[in-house]
Amino acid sequence: MIVYKTNPKLFIDKANILKAMAHPQRLCIVKTLCEKGSLTVTDMLDCMDEAQSTVSQHLAKLKAAGIITGARKGTNIFYSFRDEETRKFIQGIIREIFSDTGI
Repeated sequence: MIVYKTNPKLFIDKANILKAMAHPQRLCIVKTLCEKGSLTVTDMLDCMDEAQSTVSQHLAKLKAAGIITGARKGTNIFYSFRDEETRKFIQGIIREIFSDTGI
């Protein structure tokens, strides 16, 4: 294991975020959240044309990784980034990845 003397927890936390995003559906979900903010599972179904149960499983993985959080409003759960620091980190990555694609 590599040890980073400057701030090992920071490197570990950021690496865990990147690992959790390393799936096309989850990458699409975080990109959509960057663009639109708080969304429900239904709002994300068009992301990659997946079933609601599949999108829900990916949301659960992002939530377990501490990237997003869910807030219940009535019968819906609205998902958003857990905090502003996480949103900014992911938004910078998304901007870099998709800057020349027109997506």
